[in-house]
Amino acid sequence: MAWAPSEGDTPYDRLGGEVPVRRLVTRFYDHMDQGEPELAQIHECDEAGRVSPRAREDFALFLMEWLGGPRVYSSVKGHPRLRMRHGKVPVNLAMRDAWLRCMQKAMDDVAVSGEVRAFLDLRFAEVANFLRNVEG
Repeated sequence: MAWAPSEGDTPYDRLGGEVPVRRLVTRFYDHMDQGEPELAQIHECDEAGRVSPRAREDFALFLMEWLGGPRVYSSVKGHPRLRMRHGKVPVNLAMRDAWLRCMQKAMDDVAVSGEVRAFLDLRFAEVANFLRNVEG
């Protein structure tokens, strides 16, 4: 049977908490900036054209909460409403796949493996596909 999160045994816990999740987010956006410029450009970017520190921080807070960590994102930003927040951005197969490539490379970089990796690979793919709002 596949691992499933439970209270006290969440992906956030298995990844090691805030510092490793923030490291994952940093690597995720670094891969986006370096290898997926079309994806990077749909985010808020800094003067150098890289995904901005604010966008990175927002995603870090969201991801920590989504993984079962502290509920800081919701207390600051409100309910994530993923489809609504992504509705103004055309998300097609290419963008979905680019996002997943960045996340997979980031998880490789920070050595996410085993049961939690299998769980996250599946969940990230489900959410990325759910956010598609354009055919093709």
